[in-house]
Amino acid sequence: MPGVFEAVPGGGAAVTLDPVEVSILRSLTVQLLELVGPGDEPADGADPLDALFADGPSDPPSDPALARLFPDAYGDPEREPGGDEEKIREYAAEFRRYTENDLRTRKREDALGVVRALDRLPAPEDGEALLELGSEETRKWLGTLNDLRLAIGARLEVTEDDQELYRLPDSDPRKPMVMAYLWLGGLQESLIGTFQV
Repeated sequence: MPGVFEAVPGGGAAVTLDPVEVSILRSLTVQLLELVGPGDEPADGADPLDALFADGPSDPPSDPALARLFPDAYGDPEREPGGDEEKIREYAAEFRRYTENDLRTRKREDALGVVRALDRLPAPEDGEALLELGSEETRKWLGTLNDLRLAIGARLEVTEDDQELYRLPDSDPRKPMVMAYLWLGGLQESLIGTFQV
């Protein structure tokens, strides 16, 4: 069935995509790569191990989409009743400093895996194409689809009970992103359904 992932024997998943879907997925994934940012590659002649042990940022991102992709590991001090706000911020900053670089690297690798899989497909003028993913590629796709939805949801300011987005008129400038958000959700849900329990 077009646009829905199905399990394949031996693990992995397959989906049939048309040229427009491939173009949208590729464009959104490249934008996600730009949002997450380039990797911290060592300078020429520098020890590559230095990059592995470099501390990351300690402050949360100011961009709402990045803040959604890289949330604080500890609760929001303003929402924790009777919590020690300063200690919570300190723990969150320390955790972020030691984990965010690795998380960014994994998100970049996952997104690059999606782009590479899309680039394997035949030229767009050939019509619909069957994309087959191995088990590891499936995990990367699931992570990237989730990250895309988180970033778009942050840009749209989606809340849990936000029904307004489903009733937007076609003239609303948010409508294309809402449609992409919903479509990615369907892809993500069908991909989750392919995992063997």
